[in-house]
Order: sequence, then structure tokens, then C-alpha cells
Amino acid sequence: MSEQNTNKEVVEKLDEISKKLSVLLALTLRQFPEDQELSPDKKRRQGAGDRVRYFSEMGLDSKAIAEITGIPVTSVRTLLTPKRRK
Repeated sequence: MSEQNTNKEVVEKLDEISKKLSVLLALTLRQFPEDQELSPDKKRRQGAGDRVRYFSEMGLDSKAIAEITGIPVTSVRTLLTPKRRK
């Protein structure tokens, strides 16, 4: 039984990694109109809402989105609330 639980955990982790890689690959193929937003010189990334929603639609959770975009988890959650969607 312990081996079965371990295998399930491994499969879940691999699934999570697979989702993240899929999104990152999709982003490399997609052009963003504001390429300057990706520069590391800016401390605050304006206009991250579109990317946050895109990642969310790809199945990533708020924590993973925050890690990828470099914005706080609370900001990601705020951007994903229905009121913030236009």
C-alpha cells in the first residue's frame, strides 16, 4: 500500500510539472504585444492580468502562477476574482 501511495504522489507531481511546462512552451510560441513587460528592469509588472488569466485557463493554480509571473499570490488571486475580469 505504501508503494501505491508513493506512486500516486509521483504521478501527481509529474502532472503538475507537465502543466507548468505546457504553459511555458505555449508562451514561447505566443507573442505578447508588450515585450518590454518581460524585462527584469521593472520592479512592478503592469498589465499582468492577461497572463494570469491565461495561466489559469491552462490549469495552473494561483501559487504556480505567482511563481512564474513573479507577482505575489494575493495579487494573482485578486486578478482571478470575477469582479476584476472585464
